[in-house]
Amino acid sequence: MRKLIVTENVTLDGIVSPIGDWFDPTKSDEELLATTNAHGAAADALVLGRTTYEEFAGYWPGREGDPISEYLDGVAKFVVSTSLEQADWVNTTIVSSLDPIADLKAEQGKDITVTGSVTLVDSLLRAGLVDMVRLFVYPIVQGHGRTLFPTGLAPTVTLLETKAFESGVALLSYEVDS
Repeated sequence: MRKLIVTENVTLDGIVSPIGDWFDPTKSDEELLATTNAHGAAADALVLGRTTYEEFAGYWPGREGDPISEYLDGVAKFVVSTSLEQADWVNTTIVSSLDPIADLKAEQGKDITVTGSVTLVDSLLRAGLVDMVRLFVYPIVQGHGRTLFPTGLAPTVTLLETKAFESGVALLSYEVDS
């Protein structure tokens, strides 16, 4: 069975909605970029909620010479939405429930990544579909904004890995206990 891995960029105070420019994936240090690229290479599917999909689709497609854009263009994307009617970005499938995501996990393949999509992450956690949470914690205190667990959901987790980067970003990887 494949692993469904939530990967989020958060501030030190747990905010996932960037205000200002604290998160810029194009300006990460080399080791952080290498880690992100390794995570991408280990996954062959990306699951997004509608809002995150629309944000990504408005920025990333077709940016020649950009490895993030090239990865996102090539990876199979699944958008969980009951309102999105059309997805023009290459390799994108719209699904209206979590059932196709559960089916995808049961198939052979690499990891499945979810990023952004806080409402979807909450639903995936409640459905027991998340295997791991990776948090890239940026050394910024934003003070307000949207948190990763807005409904107070508190999954039980086990620490798998910690890694510090030159930029001050820390990677915390947790297994979600079932």
